[in-house]
Amino acid sequence: SSSSSQPSEAAEQAQFPISKEPIKLNIFAGQTATTNPNWNDVKLFNEYEKMTNIDIEWQMVPWAALTEKRNLTLASGDYPDAFHTARLTSQDLTMYGAQGVFVPLNDLIEQHAPNFKKLLDQYPDVRKGLTMPDGNIYSFPTFYDPEFPSVVIGAKMWLKKTWLDQLGLAEPQTTEEFYNYLKAVKNTDLNGNGQADEIPYAGRGVGPLIDYLKGAWGLGNRGTTNPFIDLDPDTGKVRFMPTQPEFKEMLEYIHKLYSEKLLNQDIFTVSSSEYYAQGSTGVFGSSLVTSMSTTMDQNDYIGSPVLAGPHGDRIHSYTKSPLVHVGSFAITSKNPYPVETVKWIDYFYGDEGIKMFFMGFEGDTYEEKADGSVAYTDKILKDPDGSTFEQAVAKYLTWPGGSYPSIVSSKYFQGAESLPESIEATDKVVPYLPEEVWPVFNLTAEESEQMATLLGDIKAYEEEMEAKFIMGSLPFTEWDSYVERYNKIGLEK
Repeated sequence: SSSSSQPSEAAEQAQFPISKEPIKLNIFAGQTATTNPNWNDVKLFNEYEKMTNIDIEWQMVPWAALTEKRNLTLASGDYPDAFHTARLTSQDLTMYGAQGVFVPLNDLIEQHAPNFKKLLDQYPDVRKGLTMPDGNIYSFPTFYDPEFPSVVIGAKMWLKKTWLDQLGLAEPQTTEEFYNYLKAVKNTDLNGNGQADEIPYAGRGVGPLIDYLKGAWGLGNRGTTNPFIDLDPDTGKVRFMPTQPEFKEMLEYIHKLYSEKLLNQDIFTVSSSEYYAQGSTGVFGSSLVTSMSTTMDQNDYIGSPVLAGPHGDRIHSYTKSPLVHVGSFAITSKNPYPVETVKWIDYFYGDEGIKMFFMGFEGDTYEEKADGSVAYTDKILKDPDGSTFEQAVAKYLTWPGGSYPSIVSSKYFQGAESLPESIEATDKVVPYLPEEVWPVFNLTAEESEQMATLLGDIKAYEEEMEAKFIMGSLPFTEWDSYVERYNKIGLEK
């Protein structure tokens, strides 16, 4: 490959085949519900095998069993040549890196991964986020292009435009106006069927709503990748949000919504299939999802403005770090071909490889337009079997379900986040994004161990109490003893 920091397309192409002799690799793959169930038989990797002369034997592991199977495989000593789409955590990488299970990639990336090296040079935060406390990089990540904020944000708050119009209301700009909209939805038979079946706000679990509303109380100013902490603007120190008075006010607001039945009353228990089925009948006044059109086939929703809270705070706190998963791909000490494996994966971080990974094959799954943009063919968009869009894609490609080692960019990613309504919804919130979003912090093995126990206890307590305050089974007069209990669990540490 060329020695300049920007490899030319010719340099990228010249690497094929990666090996003169055929190579076989055994790779463990996390299989989400929406991806192709057998990557040994999917066009993407069959074609890539012809290009590279590297044959992958994929070991598919369904998502539900992923963490358990991954941990067992690593602990047993009988592990594959690499892990792909396996959501290895910073803790996994630190621990198994120290044991020599995962291969340090620093020099391999420097010498054999021109596309990925270019990304690390362009975004120093990514290099920082991938470097474990021992100074080594052990993994390739899922990275969302910061120039494509719709995908970095992910889920949006959607409002039902036809109902806003029927009620003669403008888009809510404050938490108070949002409350008034929800109230009006509850008290008006907007779909005209004579039943009070409208659900003002519908969600699955209360976590997303909390992450979304935090910013209206000035919390969450470093994004949601670390859900409990942000930066205290007064002291410049790390702040634990769930014990702040602002957090209490926000929970009181959500409790009011719950007690007045402005939230679905089964928000804590509803399954995703029930939630999507109900949403597809058009009864949600608002909801936080990636897209109402792709998940529920609803086309009359618009993105909400960022809400200002009672003290004038207005932050779009519901934002992830572009370094979405650190451990999407890792190479093990069992692998006899680390150099070839790094070249194999690096292709998916360069323009041609990203295009192939997300769009597939020209003249088959996509067409190139005169302006250089790409679009899926009718084979995908109008699948004769009546499949959903993602099911049609999954016949040829493996990206549905996420967590893969590659870069999500607006040029080649045509999932829900690239739809016009998603881009419009994003444009409204961009001015209020946090000035900095913290990625996952990489801790030493010792800190990890301590943190695993402490954070587990704190998270369990926080979620249990949060639900009790919202449902009203714990009155807010108990707030001080709730705060006190954190110190007993070990918050100071």
